[in-house]
Amino acid sequence: KEGFAYLSLLTDAYSRCIVGHCLHPTLEVDGPLHALHQAFTFYREHQIETKGMIHHSDRGIQYACGLYTSELQDRGCRISMTQTGDPLHNALAERMNNTLKNSWSVSSERQSFEEAKRSVDRAVQMYNEARPHQA
Repeated sequence: KEGFAYLSLLTDAYSRCIVGHCLHPTLEVDGPLHALHQAFTFYREHQIETKGMIHHSDRGIQYACGLYTSELQDRGCRISMTQTGDPLHNALAERMNNTLKNSWSVSSERQSFEEAKRSVDRAVQMYNEARPHQA
């Protein structure tokens, strides 16, 4: 109802859990940064070291900008980005997007931003808690 919204997801490749997510009204770095901070909080709470961890993303400007990459570097994460715009080079992220959209009812239906945000939060919680993960 209110225009576009952009979903940032951070998925742990080992556990397949979504460790950070944010639905944001713009493509600015704020949404991905919020999801990244959620991921760092998750790892800290589970006593998982982030130093040496690989952060893989497409070459979206949000993920390549200095603010985002410095957050990763400050925590000792290694940065990996796709070579091209080919979705196969970021298959885990593409699969997660598809899973949330088709299996957990996160769709592009006309709903308010707040309704969409609640829908995403609920889908992420159900995905992480109710679904067996195949690593």
